[in-house]
Amino acid sequence: MSDNITLIVTISLIIIFSPFFARFLKLPTTPIEMILGSLLGYVGFLHDEHLFDLVAEFGFLYLMFIAGTEINLKNVLNTPHSIIKKVFLYLMILYGMSILFSLQFSLGKVFMVLLPLISVGLVAALSKEYGKTPWLSMSMTVGGIGEVVSIVILTITSATLESGFGLELFESIMALLFFVLIMFLIFRSMQLLFWWFPRVSTALMPHEDNKEQDIRLSMGIFFLLVGAMLYLHLELAFGAFLAGIFIPTFFEHKHELPEKLASFGFGFLIPIFFIHIGSSFHLDALFMDGLIEKALMITIAMVFMRLIASLVFIQELGAIDAILMGLSHAMPLTLLIAMATLAYSANSIDLLHYYAFILAALFQVISVMIIIKLINIYKAHSIETN
Repeated sequence: MSDNITLIVTISLIIIFSPFFARFLKLPTTPIEMILGSLLGYVGFLHDEHLFDLVAEFGFLYLMFIAGTEINLKNVLNTPHSIIKKVFLYLMILYGMSILFSLQFSLGKVFMVLLPLISVGLVAALSKEYGKTPWLSMSMTVGGIGEVVSIVILTITSATLESGFGLELFESIMALLFFVLIMFLIFRSMQLLFWWFPRVSTALMPHEDNKEQDIRLSMGIFFLLVGAMLYLHLELAFGAFLAGIFIPTFFEHKHELPEKLASFGFGFLIPIFFIHIGSSFHLDALFMDGLIEKALMITIAMVFMRLIASLVFIQELGAIDAILMGLSHAMPLTLLIAMATLAYSANSIDLLHYYAFILAALFQVISVMIIIKLINIYKAHSIETN
């Protein structure tokens, strides 16, 4: 009982004081939460507890949900074909460089899947901090497509690692295709319904809402899609992400709703997820021979790959904003840790490389967020001088 009280009090204090530390150190809040989680976990104030794990998992899913609310599917479908072509070129460059890097350094096949992963979860965190800038809007569009590709590969790889090439893998692929088809039909049906009967959307989410009907419906969609993924034994993050896309796509009149949902998440659930990630890394592992070198190699490779690929968008964004967009994709924290855990459980990577990926994920978040902060300061200074 006393251990659980210590756990609750520690998490509460980290949530309360992280913004003050971040403001004092002039760093984003997210890496501060992770660092404090790691330090306080090491000294014993944070420990494994089922409820802690459960709330952290829910925080991750809610983060993916918030990431989805940044994407209006109608706008994505209306994206010029030239941009769509560049998105797929961007992804091809990432996977091509990943294959070359893995072959060059004689790494396992799992590395070819891990290194190009894209997750927009932390892009949502950046949107909260920097607002809706052109590079972040492009990042969400590109990242949304990239995340779907990553989650499809994650689902297939997960099934392959667990059951090998066989009937179960075929069933997982078919379940994923079935879910995507059903979601496509639902999106098209809702699009037609709201086009023929525009009052339906305002009836579901009225302008004057004193019963928080918009929040209730949003959370209902969230849980329904997560439940569907759970039933189909697919990646839950995919369902949460698609649930978020429903909000801006079909309820455009509720402009303030994504911000309301994000405020709750970033004030409570999402910090617990980042604290949990920090606490899951044992600082004793830093003394493993070659760990830091391998983690730095993975970090540099993943950042470099995205910087090179982002040059595809120089014409649309300019050099600095293209680099910022590439950097924003260099933090696939949750998917990277999830895939590394699956690979280690299936004996596809050893303990050293497992910890290297965990440490690299932390390095990426901390270093990339600091670099983005510095570049934005430089941009602001340049605008002022001009």
